Amino acid sequence: MEEKRRVSPARFPTAGDEKVADADVRVVTSGGRSVLAHSFVLGSVSPVLENILDRPRKRGSTEKIIPILGVPCDAVVAFVRFLYSSECSDEEMERYGIHLLVLSHVFLVPSLKRRCERGLAGQLTAENVVDVLQLARLCDAAYLRVKCLKVIARDFKAVETTEAWKFVQKHDPWLELELLQFLEEAETRQKRRIRSRKDGKLYLELSEAMECLKHICTEGCTSVGPHDKGPRPDVGPCKHFPTCQGLQRLIRHFASCERRVPGGCSHCKRMWQLLRLHSSICDEPDSCKVPLCRQFKLKSEAEKKGEDEKWKLLVRKVVSAKAMSCLSKRKREEEMDRAPWMGGEWRAKQPGHLRPL
Repeated sequence: MEEKRRVSPARFPTAGDEKVADADVRVVTSGGRSVLAHSFVLGSVSPVLENILDRPRKRGSTEKIIPILGVPCDAVVAFVRFLYSSECSDEEMERYGIHLLVLSHVFLVPSLKRRCERGLAGQLTAENVVDVLQLARLCDAAYLRVKCLKVIARDFKAVETTEAWKFVQKHDPWLELELLQFLEEAETRQKRRIRSRKDGKLYLELSEAMECLKHICTEGCTSVGPHDKGPRPDVGPCKHFPTCQGLQRLIRHFASCERRVPGGCSHCKRMWQLLRLHSSICDEPDSCKVPLCRQFKLKSEAEKKGEDEKWKLLVRKVVSAKAMSCLSKRKREEEMDRAPWMGGEWRAKQPGHLRPL
């Protein structure tokens, strides 16, 4: 099979230019302008152009003519240039991006379509987004369509004042319905993301509270500690957990409250819930120093069949948040160790840091 030649795209001649003697195709534009090209180049890039070139010509005619009408002449020149070089300047994209998208769809040039989608996505405004969306639907430009929908959802108040939107309301009810459904779904997703972030923050705080409770009951802290260790008021505020001081106050209240029954005092009820939650995630109830851990564990096992599903879900979420927090912390530590300016050598020079053996 004969190897196809590559023609330099630096300069595109017009019809009648004698310097391109091997050009065998003439691309005709709407303005009467002609662009000389080579059939093996056009056919190798576009299957549609290849089919056009393979069609039988009229008897006695040897000239191959491809009409590309309905778009500006310079847009056709930019299109042919891309077929040769696979390049399109930002200036051409800004001026003829819409026309090039149509040509890429009609003549099945996927690389040009991708370039047009990304170029037009960067030019979207409230004024032109509806028109570009309609074109993206017609040209099966999925990436550009999604970008248009996101711009409309982000700035719908400005979009609904444009003439393009008013035209859609009058003449294209299906597109209007599609846009309104997308806006409703986008709002629902936004609410779900906000709720998910809030829930994730709550589960992470509960996970930290469990670690803090174990820290207080095992090691002791400034004002509360285990029975074999007294409080350490000479030590400054706890730096391990930001919730430590608040949890110590809650424990002191729980120890001295006269209404220490579930449901009797809101603070005590919160403490009962924290103790029960700790017992649900603790895997060492026999040796655990957190009060009532073993008792809650035995009670939970005795009433396992009737245990609340919501409580089980809460326990799973807290355990998951703890695991994710540990993984994130470990990853940060590994990144700091790999960084030359935060590695062991740098930290060993800092005051109070143990030098590695």
